[in-house]
Amino acid sequence: MEAKARAPGKIILSGEHAVVHGSTAVAASIDLYTYVSIRFPTPSDNHDMLKLQLKDMGLEFSWPISRIAEVLPESGSQPSSVPVSCSVESSKSIAALVEEQNIPEAKIGLASGVSAFLWLYSSIQRFKPATVVVTSELPLGSGLGSSAAFCVALAAALLACTDSVRLDVNGQGWLSFGEKELELVNKWAFEGEKIIHGKPSGIDNTVSTYGNMISFRSGNLTHMKSNMPLKMLITNTKVGRNTKALVAGVAERTLRHPDAMSFVFSAVDAISKELAQIIQSPTPDDLSVTEKEGKIEELMEMNQGLLQCMGVSHTAIETVLRTTLKYKLASKLTGAGGGGCVLTLLPTLLSGTVVEKVMSELESCGLQCFTAGIGGKGVEISYGVPS
Repeated sequence: MEAKARAPGKIILSGEHAVVHGSTAVAASIDLYTYVSIRFPTPSDNHDMLKLQLKDMGLEFSWPISRIAEVLPESGSQPSSVPVSCSVESSKSIAALVEEQNIPEAKIGLASGVSAFLWLYSSIQRFKPATVVVTSELPLGSGLGSSAAFCVALAAALLACTDSVRLDVNGQGWLSFGEKELELVNKWAFEGEKIIHGKPSGIDNTVSTYGNMISFRSGNLTHMKSNMPLKMLITNTKVGRNTKALVAGVAERTLRHPDAMSFVFSAVDAISKELAQIIQSPTPDDLSVTEKEGKIEELMEMNQGLLQCMGVSHTAIETVLRTTLKYKLASKLTGAGGGGCVLTLLPTLLSGTVVEKVMSELESCGLQCFTAGIGGKGVEISYGVPS
């Protein structure tokens, strides 16, 4: 039996950093995916191993099932319909299993993801041999939710091979989960995210699970449905950033200038709310789309200006802003800033030639560019491998 899941990445359309200080933020899925396939051996295969293949990295890890059962004897004692957090004791046991793999020093950042894999796999599938293959269209560590997409796709593929979800195994192409099943996938993915990040907000895995868009404020998430097509140019500056340090920097600036920063956060809150209203309002004709795109461009520019006030921009981000502005396109950073990725709205009437010119100019600066649709479907499953 083989199951394959795909889960989308995410962007923050507005409200990053300010959301920590009580403002509204808006996040959306993007049609760039992480894929996880799982195949269980047939009796004739005669192997008793759990294998994890990270195709994009050219890495493969494997463990004898007996070794996993020895180290994690209590794993999977609960049914897969009941998500379980990884205990401190289990974390230590998993760390030993990961250490045995001798991950190359240059790839040591993958260790937490491998740990999440071992916990989710052993908890949902217990001690069954299998081969799990992971590929992704998302750059790692760039603020596009790559770890969440991995956890969501992994949880979905594992659950699709249990009695906890009901899907037509004979269905063709990509299949959607029901509401209760999505909730279960999301909860398991969040457990994986906790292993990777410690104290994640849950926003990334929620967007990846459900797709479309969400607004969030003070821990409250609201699902949104877009009534207009949105397309973005996403530019990866390839500059690594320290999210904790950036968040701390905004907090310190707020302590130094409480009144001024209060106005900044209030303005961001208003931008996010207006953006959500525009995206969800009916769009009867092409003229309405053009008008709405113009408003979104202005809101993106204002949000970027406020992010600069917070001190989270970077010279590489400014390069993207200057380049896209030459073509009268609006851009803003997405996520933590200090590097990472930049969003540029691509209006519906924009010619493909202009897009090519912008991408060529940015790539000549050593940046990575790709286009993506915004607010599409969440996690999906296939039994077999669709085209």
